[in-house]
Amino acid sequence: MNENNSAANFSQPLNSPVVNVNTAYKEKLTPLNKLALWITIKVGSMGFFLLILGWSALWLLWNTIGPKALRFDPHPAFVLWLFISNLIQILLMPLIMVGQNLQGIHTEIRAETDFKINQKSEMEIETILLHLERQNELILQIIKKLDSKAD
Repeated sequence: MNENNSAANFSQPLNSPVVNVNTAYKEKLTPLNKLALWITIKVGSMGFFLLILGWSALWLLWNTIGPKALRFDPHPAFVLWLFISNLIQILLMPLIMVGQNLQGIHTEIRAETDFKINQKSEMEIETILLHLERQNELILQIIKKLDSKAD
């Protein structure tokens, strides 16, 4: 999907029926984009934070106060823990950025659709107001004719 003009793919003329842009957007996502969004959502959750926090706490505690013969990444260096942590960060950072870009595109599409719906509503309200003004004029003309006949 071309991110630069993907919002234009969902634009609709003002006289077209309203469509659910959320569904249309999800249908156009590639499997890789769906994966990036899934990872972005999962990594940005408290569950993932607690998982990383628990994993780090267990790793560091085991290698600090565990039996010396069973420590595999000894205190104070924690070289393996730092390596794995940095590897996770390096791999997740671009994926999260891709997911955030996709979420931003989706937000722009929704905002554009909201704007078009607001434009349609404004046009309909103006039409109704013009119609009501015309009815008021006709009613006033009828009342004047009735008043002139009553005299």
